[in-house]
Amino acid sequence: MASLLLALAIGCTGLYAGFMLIFQTGIMPALARLTDAEFVTAMRRINEAVPRGVFLIVFLGVVAFPVAAFFVPVDGRTDTQKWLVLAGLVCAALNHAVTIGGNIPLNNALAASEATGEEPSAVRSAFEKRWNGFHRVRTPLIVVAFGLLTAAAVV
Repeated sequence: MASLLLALAIGCTGLYAGFMLIFQTGIMPALARLTDAEFVTAMRRINEAVPRGVFLIVFLGVVAFPVAAFFVPVDGRTDTQKWLVLAGLVCAALNHAVTIGGNIPLNNALAASEATGEEPSAVRSAFEKRWNGFHRVRTPLIVVAFGLLTAAAVV
């Protein structure tokens, strides 16, 4: 059971880390080339589409599976493996804290601005730099979490 939980933790964290990396290295640079109106519309539509079904399972699994893997007793687990799982969990939890405290409020403000008719340039100005700043913090956290959990499986 513990091996399965660790495998699920690695799988969810790897998927989420890939998602974060694609946003940082591909999606946001591509969106940066759009006009203000195009950028704002595109980010609104992305934010509407992403938090559903499979994404939410992966998002929750990034924390839930490492917690379970940490607390399920394992015969022969070394202290190193235990600490690697805990460190991976801490990085994943910090990623979620940045997401919940930083990126999601900005996403919500972006969505709310649609009803106000605010100028796209002002909306983008209030959103893009701050969102990218939070994203540059949370992406390495989840990539490191993936590495730590993977290391726990192979040491």
